[in-house]
Amino acid sequence: AVLAPQEVGGLFRVLRMLTAAGTAIVFISHKLNEVMEISNRVSVLRHGRLVATRATTETNGAELARLMIGEDFELPHVADTVPDDAPVGLEARDLRHVDERGVPRLKGASFSVRHGEIVGIAGVDGNGQQELAEVLTGLRQAHGGKVVIGSTDVTGSSIAARIRLGLAHVPEDRQRTGVVDLSIAENAILDTVDREPISRRGVLSHKAIGDFAARLIREYDVRCTGPEQRVTTLSGGNQQKVILGRALSRAPRVVVAVQPTRGLDVGATAFVHRELLEQRRAGAAIVLVSTELDEILSLSDRVLVMYAGRIVGELARKDVRLDRLGAMMTGQVAA
Repeated sequence: AVLAPQEVGGLFRVLRMLTAAGTAIVFISHKLNEVMEISNRVSVLRHGRLVATRATTETNGAELARLMIGEDFELPHVADTVPDDAPVGLEARDLRHVDERGVPRLKGASFSVRHGEIVGIAGVDGNGQQELAEVLTGLRQAHGGKVVIGSTDVTGSSIAARIRLGLAHVPEDRQRTGVVDLSIAENAILDTVDREPISRRGVLSHKAIGDFAARLIREYDVRCTGPEQRVTTLSGGNQQKVILGRALSRAPRVVVAVQPTRGLDVGATAFVHRELLEQRRAGAAIVLVSTELDEILSLSDRVLVMYAGRIVGELARKDVRLDRLGAMMTGQVAA
């Protein structure tokens, strides 16, 4: 997950050398293209059971995906273009951040995202992507530069103020940042606990909370026993659906989604992708931070590459080549 394409190729060469020397290797992954490339045989697990074993030469990615989720499906992708005159929804201007140890993590990041556009941030883990997302959303302080939502400078604003301006955040770490150890219903209202109809004059409406949670469970297909189930007892995919429902059900104008499908199976991944594309169609300006290049390339209108705290290149979707993208991710070339 944290390797650039060239580094993945190097890893696979090592694995092939080991198998040629007689080593038996079990390769566990939800990346179907890698499974097809490196494996001799593929076993598929679904709901804890072995459902099929195939020789790799006798199957393909579509069949494996069908076996994984139990039905035919196709991962959604961007198919149209963003109008050139679409207004800017989010802008970062020369953003800088120094971490608690005094190490510069952002070194002058600048970009903008238009309404109805998904801008993908690609890069090997640890090159400033997480810090960028947290500065945009207010979880970290900017030590230089500006964050602008619409026409409002929010650089010094609270997280709550950014939420009121239409910002939604899908955080990287579901357990530590995305949910708290409370019920599904209580997690569902974390962003809107101070708004009607959830609360009036500081008093919570339990009926409104229950109605909202029930609708979220239904619309986002959260597999659970009901709104009162503790969110931490759900699977990772269902926790992610609760987080998505909380963030996206209020029709946000700006979305910052960080590793939104990390650890999810192909069915849950397709669900997340469909929801992000639906928000794009509704006019949201979306920043997608992901180490999954397939995800970046499927969903992004433009791809920005981060290396060592800087944005070192920008590519339109139609201009992306994996070899050049990988070279940019490892700091070998600029765009």
